[in-house]
Order: sequence, then C-alpha cells, then structure tokens
Amino acid sequence: MANFYRIEDYSGYMWLGHNRYPTNTPGWWGGAHPFNLLDWCVIHNGEITSYGTNRRYIESFGYYCTMITDTEVIVYLVDLLIRRHGLPEEIALKALAPPFWDEIEGMPEEEKKLAHAVRLTYGGAMMNGPFAIVIANGGLMMGLTDRVKLRPLVAGEHDSRLLLSSEEAAIRRMDPDVGQVYMPRAVEPVIGRSFS
Repeated sequence: MANFYRIEDYSGYMWLGHNRYPTNTPGWWGGAHPFNLLDWCVIHNGEITSYGTNRRYIESFGYYCTMITDTEVIVYLVDLLIRRHGLPEEIALKALAPPFWDEIEGMPEEEKKLAHAVRLTYGGAMMNGPFAIVIANGGLMMGLTDRVKLRPLVAGEHDSRLLLSSEEAAIRRMDPDVGQVYMPRAVEPVIGRSFS
C-alpha cells in the first residue's frame, strides 16, 4: 500500500492509518478508515453496538448519516460535542464513554456532580460496544477505549510526538526510539495538541 500510494513522497505532522475495511458494516471505500468527514478524521477498532441510538440522537441535531458505518456517528458526535456545543475535549470524551453509575457514586462530590450532569445531558451520545478510537483534526489527536477496555489502546511518547495504536509493536516500528509506552486505563482519554 505504501508503495502504491507513494507514501515516501508525502510529509506531514500527523498520520493516521488503518489496515482493513469495516467488518460489521458493508466493506466499501466510503466507510473505510481513516474516515474523514468535516474537520475530523477517525480510525477505530471494534464495533459501536449503540449505532442506532447514536444515529437517532445525532440526527436530532440536524446531522444526516449516509455512509452506513458506525464510524460516521463517532465523527458527528465529536463534532456536535466539541465544535457545536463547545465542550472541552476531556468532557466530550467523558460523554462518549462515561463511567458506570456505581463508579460515579464513589467519586468525590464535585467530580460526581460533573459526571452525573454529563451522563444525563449527553446520554444519547454514549457509545456502547467494544472499541478503541483515535480522533484527530488539524491540531488535535485523541484516543479512547470503551468502558471495560474490550479493545486495546497503547500510547507512546517521544519528545513532542504522540503515538497511538492497538499494538505496542506498531508504535516501536514507527519510532524505535520511543520513550514512554503505556496502556491507558479504560475510558482514560489520551489527548495530544499541536502548538504550531
């Protein structure tokens, strides 16, 4: 693939890649990853089993899903929460994969109030199913897993570089000198911002 698309002729400050078509929805180029729509690019491993609920929720805000892929609702949800509603990235990701109710009850009072409000306000945005996602735009890259981490997400950091993958081997292949490599906990957001 790299040879066919002449990857060596390109340069960039952010790269996203995925190595197969969707497996739970029709496999066609329009639904393939990286999935680009609006100012967002998404790749994900897994299945958004709440697709129907998320689709109805997002369409109630005027979005129209046409790509027949669960990845499309991720893009629209992120756009709604961050661009249209102006939520900070950390809060938007908490809306997509909020803590379980029993976890919320055990939180310190201020954190509990926020988690409760986000869960009630954005219940239709909550994604279910096994997933690890990477979401990016021109100045931001975020990674997140489902609430019980049924799909892997590994993060690596080297100087000002953030690498996210489903496997540590891929991170080490991209950057053999990577320093810190770690596996974020379930729903622990990993966020990198470009300051160029």
